[in-house]
Amino acid sequence: MKKLLALSLALVMALGLAACGTPSEPAEDENQEDANASATTEIKGVEDGVLTVGMECAYAPYNWMQSDDSNGAVPIVNNAGSYANGYDVMIAQKICEANGWDLEVYATDWDSLIPALQAGTIDAVIAGQSMTEERMEQVDMAGPYFYASIVCVTKADSELAGIKGISELKGTCTAQTGTVWYDTFLPQAAEKADIQIQTQAESAPAMIMSVESGTVDFICTDMPTAMGAVAAYPDLAILDFTGSEDNFDAAEGDINIGISVLKGNTGLKEAMDKLLGTMTAEDFEALMKSAIEIQPEI
Repeated sequence: MKKLLALSLALVMALGLAACGTPSEPAEDENQEDANASATTEIKGVEDGVLTVGMECAYAPYNWMQSDDSNGAVPIVNNAGSYANGYDVMIAQKICEANGWDLEVYATDWDSLIPALQAGTIDAVIAGQSMTEERMEQVDMAGPYFYASIVCVTKADSELAGIKGISELKGTCTAQTGTVWYDTFLPQAAEKADIQIQTQAESAPAMIMSVESGTVDFICTDMPTAMGAVAAYPDLAILDFTGSEDNFDAAEGDINIGISVLKGNTGLKEAMDKLLGTMTAEDFEALMKSAIEIQPEI
């Protein structure tokens, strides 16, 4: 009887210890997935795991529209059957890959990008925007994700093709609307040179076509846009006055290119900056070169 009682007590104690035992730990990859999901839900705009990015899809080599998904192009959510590609898309893809997000591209015109962000239609603007003080009064900006320089573009057979500084510019000119090219740098040139600033171009392609068609003698833009223009139209030439004292006076915010997020969306900005901080100027330039190599006709 005593042996039976002792055996029963031992069995009860064993069951009690098993009930109080430490539960098994989840697999490491499950822990990481849960951590990523938790981090995502804390960032405004990507709670659903999707980053919706606004861009013109008409601003090669930064971004453009194409009819298929070749070269890693992404569907444009508000334009069925169309796809977005370019440097901005490539940067957006890297950010999404680093954070476990899916990427959506939303196409809209240049002047509607910031309003779309403020309305909540998109989560970020990745569209070749300069990090100007004026723009950063409206939005917060991650980056830079490219370090640009200000140049001019003219016909290769123009008498302007051999000039050495902005004071030697002459004739008619324009740049894209809503950019520092038109609002800041053409007026700088006008202070030193005999130029006639024409009506601003409504888009980057319209600006490029104005010099290609001979409507103006030159345009003012940034280096990547100029490189894309010359790749599409070999009869154009870039006027780069870098290293000369007779050059545009550009603040860092006017030539550094950044990503706009909603004012106060610190989580999204920091997540983007974390990835961009791992990339060098050389990395950006190599990626831009690859975008120029696959861009369509402007």
